[in-house]
Order: sequence, then C-alpha cells, then structure tokens
Amino acid sequence: MPGLSDLYPSTVGWVITVLVVGSVVTLLAILGFRQIARFSKVAAPWMFLVFVACGVAVLPQLGVNSVDDLWAVANQKIWTGAPLEGRAHFSFWHITFFAWFTNMAMHIGMADLTILRYAKKWQYGFFSAFGMYLGHYVAWIASGILVALAIQNSGEIAPGPIAYLGAGIAGLAAVVIAGWTTANPTIYRAGLAMQTITPNWKRWKVTLAVGAITSVAALFPALMMRLLDFVALYGLILMPMGAVIFADFWLLPRLGLRQDYADWKEIAFSLPAAASWGVTLAACWGINAVWGLEVFFLGLPGWFIATAIYVALSFAQQGALTKVKAERYAGDNTWNTY
Repeated sequence: MPGLSDLYPSTVGWVITVLVVGSVVTLLAILGFRQIARFSKVAAPWMFLVFVACGVAVLPQLGVNSVDDLWAVANQKIWTGAPLEGRAHFSFWHITFFAWFTNMAMHIGMADLTILRYAKKWQYGFFSAFGMYLGHYVAWIASGILVALAIQNSGEIAPGPIAYLGAGIAGLAAVVIAGWTTANPTIYRAGLAMQTITPNWKRWKVTLAVGAITSVAALFPALMMRLLDFVALYGLILMPMGAVIFADFWLLPRLGLRQDYADWKEIAFSLPAAASWGVTLAACWGINAVWGLEVFFLGLPGWFIATAIYVALSFAQQGALTKVKAERYAGDNTWNTY
C-alpha cells in the first residue's frame, strides 16, 4: 500500500485493487437500493464483530495481560496525546466534534434522505445511531489500539496492514467491506443527484459515470490517506444545503412562508438556496482565516449562518412579511401556505 504521505499511486497492485473495488461498488449502486440493502444486512454485523476482535486480539502484544493493565497501557502506549510528526494534536474537542460531525455530509448535510425516504416509519431514522455508536465509536477505539501496535512494531500505518495485525485475512476483508458499505449508498445517491441535471440520461449511466470518477480519484493516496480532512471538507461543503432543507421543511411553514417555493413557482435557480450555500462557505473561510478555527469545527457556526440567510432571503423572495395562515392539503404530507 502507499504510505500516508504519498501523493500518487505507488504500485500496479494498488491500482488494480482500487479499480476492482470501485467496479464492485459501482455495480451494486447501479443495481439499486434493494441490492444495497441486502448487501449491508449481510456485511454490517460481521464487519463490526471483526473490528472489535481486532482491537481485543492485539492487547497482549501491547502489554495488557489483565484488566488491571489496561488503563496504564492505554495512557502510556495507546492514547498518549502525542501526535506523529507533522500531524495535528487532537484535543478532547476534536474528538467531540468528530463524534458529531464526522458524517456531517450524511446527517447534517441531509445526504441520508436519499436512503431514509424509503422508510415506512419515522422511527427508522434512529437506526443511524447504530452506525454512529457501533461503527464509529467502537470501531475507532479498536483502530486506536491497532495503530498503537503498528507504531510499536514498524511504524507503518494504513487501514489494510493494521487490520491484518489484528485479524489476518478477516481483518483485510473487513476493511474492504467497510469501504463498500459506505461507498455503495454514497454513489447511489450521487447518481440520483446528478440525474437531476441530466434528466435525459438513464440512472445507471449517471451512476456509472459517478462511480468511474470516484474510482479514479481513489487511486491517489494524497486524497485517500487524509480521509478525516477530506470528510470534514466535503461535509462542510454539503452542510449549508442541509441547513436549507431543514429550514425549508420545518421553519418556513411556521413563519408563514411557503416551502418548496422554487418547485411551486417552477424556478430553476433558487437564489435563497444558492446564496445560503455560497455566503456560508465564504463566512466559514473567513472564520478559518481570521480566527484560525480548524475545518473540523466550522460546521457548527456554519449551520446557523446558512439557516439564518435562507430564512431571511425566503422572506424577501416571497414578500410574506405578514403572518399567513398555513394549512395542509388533504392527503399531502408537506406544508403549503395560502
């Protein structure tokens, strides 16, 4: 595998592996939501157990031979607070914001709506917690243990090698499947989004194009080996639109404004939505430049900025500064105003 600091693909094997994995991910996304759901139901439970096993299996190699040893080893060898050279020091607040905003694009950015729209009950939204608390909370603890052992043994830190330390071939398979379960719905919803601006294309063609682009991008370690930075950045880019969706659905009707205004007026370009997105990102850039707030923390102030801008511009666009009675159309689950 390429190293953490490599910029370009290092071997033919790496290129072939990435393209094969990308092809499988794209194929499943083309087959549609039902196939993605079937794949996830098979892969997710087994994958989680492998990650837990990886962390537990290597504890003796770090010097943990009893429960009494765990706290001392955790402080001295695993979570020491000392970053690798050239890497940022993670404080308590980094971890807190990662826990809340690592999947900012999916939850706060509302990308999960493309999947959750199939839910028959609103309670199904709570299933996201399983991914967060099990997939992230527990798996990241196991990852920290594996990285500590890798540094102790050879210093080589990459997903495949460290998973192999804990569970051999099963660990390698878990890493690949973890990538599939994350990428499948992402490419599926990306295909749906792109089809909006290319309505004459069939969905499978759009999804194939998106899968090809992302597979080529995955070849470059400069992008893939700095995943936290990448996830934080693209989550930040999507965050304003999540705020727009939230405000449009929940706030506008309660303020006497019409939701889905652009669709109702058949407007191809929504100025409030576009301005909320552009101005918010500019504001986040300014906060980073002036106060030095890292990209991981910008999503919180950015969300409130985007929401405020969208509501204000919606008032201006709709010319509804007075209270308007809001009602529901019979059989319609969206708010409409008269």
